[in-house]
Amino acid sequence: MPLLTWRELGALVRQLPPGSRTVLAQQGEDALWGLGEHLQALTIDELRVANWQRANEGVKPGKQSKVPAPIDRPGAKSHKGLDKNSPERIARRKAARERAAARRSAIARGEIT
Repeated sequence: MPLLTWRELGALVRQLPPGSRTVLAQQGEDALWGLGEHLQALTIDELRVANWQRANEGVKPGKQSKVPAPIDRPGAKSHKGLDKNSPERIARRKAARERAAARRSAIARGEIT
């Protein structure tokens, strides 16, 4: 049995199906959905919003039902269930404040106009 060259092995790996363990290990959850699946989810989201609009037509704003949430996509981070004071969110806020302070000081020094 002949051995595979590196080129042949690379070609085989690139042609693995999206749900294979190798592809998931390389690309993460983003590999689970292709363009078709994302477009279908977008279509469903838009139809749900359109139906919500028609159902709430003529209803007072305080009495309207909630806007439907979009379908969860693989690889998309959701902020549902995240605590406002989770370590991740605290770190993001701190980094944003530091960037803003650095920008303000650069403007004050005349480096940014």
